[in-house]
Amino acid sequence: MSTFSRFAKLGTLTTKVTGSYLGQQLVGMVQSEEKRRDALDRLHIQNAARIVENLGNLKGAAMKVGQAVAQVIDSVDVPLEARAMLSRLHDKAEPVPWETVKARIEEDLGGPVTSLFAAIDPSPLGTASLGQVHAATLPDGSDVVVKVLHSGVEDSVHSDLAALKKLLVGGRVLKRSKAEIDGWFEEVEARLAEEVDYEQEARNLESFRRVLIDDPDVTVPRVHGGWSTKRVLTMERLHGKPLAAFVATGTPEARQRAGTTLGRVFFELFYGHRMIHGDPHPGNYLFAPDGKIGLLDFGCARYFDLEWVADYGACAIYTRRDQREPMMRHAMAIGALTERDAAAEALLWELARAIGIPFRGGPFLTGGPDDDAHQKIATVIPRILLNGKLRTPKELVFLHRALGGIYTINKQLKPVTDWGLVIEAAYAKTLRDSGRVLAG
Repeated sequence: MSTFSRFAKLGTLTTKVTGSYLGQQLVGMVQSEEKRRDALDRLHIQNAARIVENLGNLKGAAMKVGQAVAQVIDSVDVPLEARAMLSRLHDKAEPVPWETVKARIEEDLGGPVTSLFAAIDPSPLGTASLGQVHAATLPDGSDVVVKVLHSGVEDSVHSDLAALKKLLVGGRVLKRSKAEIDGWFEEVEARLAEEVDYEQEARNLESFRRVLIDDPDVTVPRVHGGWSTKRVLTMERLHGKPLAAFVATGTPEARQRAGTTLGRVFFELFYGHRMIHGDPHPGNYLFAPDGKIGLLDFGCARYFDLEWVADYGACAIYTRRDQREPMMRHAMAIGALTERDAAAEALLWELARAIGIPFRGGPFLTGGPDDDAHQKIATVIPRILLNGKLRTPKELVFLHRALGGIYTINKQLKPVTDWGLVIEAAYAKTLRDSGRVLAG
């Protein structure tokens, strides 16, 4: 699809969604509260169907942002039918014909695939919104996967985001200040620009592999640089089961190891090295029978400033220790609280305590009967969105997306872990690196 056609498709979607909400605003002026609410619920469902229908077949940034909307929709006050529709937006797309993929590989690597590889499977292992992956064997016998960027997606990032930003703002899906929304979209565009640059993904892979090389519980694939370019990435092939199969067949001991590893590695990377794997989709993990984890897809990685991590971590630790006043000071430092205000602070404390439910101390069964973190977060978020003194700093966009993804996966693995000790141990390195000492 041409850039113009994509923009026209997204523009038409924006016009329909925005127009429908504006029309309901006018009609709602003469409706009772009950009828206005029912009409808005029906409109949310109708527009969710429109979004799925229009974005479901688009590759590139449009689909990626659609997935992001689907991931956060549980925190927005919309009916269950709309949430279910949006959940159909996943990172899968129609396969690109082998001849098209083959031509791009040969163009980028400078030779016929028959001489570049001992073998390569024309049938893809998977096709996502940005690229397609094929199993292959190098001349030396190494099993690899070859990831090939879809044609033109690197040119569509800016225009897709501009159109979708207009949709989400004009459609009243995002009810926040222009400055805050601009910051979010700048963050998303920066990450997407990196995701369509496979040389950047190769650097991410090497960085994470270097940090995790001695961790017995996790594996990061090696990059084969001689078979990689900006648009083609060849990596060591990892083997294992996808999440659903592992949950169904793994032993309790293996699931415990995998779940604890997921959380531990996330916090050690963030607090110890100021880096996160920013796309914790279940499809980006492979699980060995013993619970060892293979990490995949490092296109979306996020690196953080030490001082910001120190302040964010202080918010988490002070919340865990039930120390509200110092937590609020550090919330100001990271930009989540714009001014000291009793109502805003009450909402922020409610949210922090909900997020912190797994971290309060002692063994905690993630996804167990006492795990009501998700429900409590979903209850407070709509009220936070209405408070102008609270902000979501751009650093939180992918950090909390990743944290939420890990939590969602662990609700299926159900490990029993003292997460409070895990984050205290991980944050200790942040304190050493920053030279800080927490009060109390």
